[in-house]
Amino acid sequence: MRINLTIPEECRGQRLDKALASLITNHSRTTIQGWLDSGRVKLDGAQPKRRVAVSGGEAVEIDVPEVAAGEWTAEDIPIDVVFEDESVIVVNKPAGMVVHPGAGNPHGTLLNGLLNHDQSLERLPRAGIVHRLDKNTSGLLVVARTEAARINLIKQFKARTAGRRYIAVVEGRLISGGTIDIAVGRYRHDRKRMTAGSGKPAVSHFRVVTRFQTHTLVRVTLETGRTHQIRVHFKHEGFPVVGDPDYGARPRIPAGASESLVQILTKFSRQALHAELLELDHPRSGERRHWESGVPQDMRELILALKDDSTKFESNKKTALGY
Repeated sequence: MRINLTIPEECRGQRLDKALASLITNHSRTTIQGWLDSGRVKLDGAQPKRRVAVSGGEAVEIDVPEVAAGEWTAEDIPIDVVFEDESVIVVNKPAGMVVHPGAGNPHGTLLNGLLNHDQSLERLPRAGIVHRLDKNTSGLLVVARTEAARINLIKQFKARTAGRRYIAVVEGRLISGGTIDIAVGRYRHDRKRMTAGSGKPAVSHFRVVTRFQTHTLVRVTLETGRTHQIRVHFKHEGFPVVGDPDYGARPRIPAGASESLVQILTKFSRQALHAELLELDHPRSGERRHWESGVPQDMRELILALKDDSTKFESNKKTALGY
């Protein structure tokens, strides 16, 4: 497909990539920069640099590449659809499901299930997936159904106007809520893991929901969305997420814990982390929308067991003190 347009006078003095991004609203500025860098854009018949300033009146011709869908196949995988319309699909992803096919996970992913749910998604990059959750993190995730919706959602996540809130069980007793403002980047000795203290800025706001005997239930709101951000941040603070296979510690067993709680803590094999709230501006109507999801059964059992243990501990302590 070719796009032909003329730079309007009101864009005078702007960088070419910025001017084009304001004129071609169904493609991101990053995508347009890629076209410029690969020579797909001509400005008055010549190939320009992305940083060139425009004067207004120039003729632009763009050779838009076809979007490659990738070698993905539709698979009959159950998808828990929380909401859907002509623009978006909001799903509740279970723990254990990979979002996108990759090395070691070519099948059985959310993307494969989405293609079975809506075959038209194969026309979009990553089948409309614009953000991810870790394999063993459960919860809400939004998928675009059109290219216009995809670009709109990408811009919202980039501008940090899309809201995401998580609930987690962490090791240790947090005294109060707060903010963790520590950069997160790739661990140089293992590219699949992340580390705190270097990389890109990362900010997590949290508040205490319930303190148990040796654990804390917290709600976390993301200001940024770095890979493994919550898990890395709480590990860095000394309160790793329960069950985290990459950043966690040995299970912390409360003194006098019941056998059932010991079993739950020692066998909880995924991070106790759930994306419970998603909030964004609907890409078509502009209306602010939000969706919520209750914690899954495994986390519910963990929280109830910790609550029962903490209640018994406080009762026994009061009895020992004589009141």
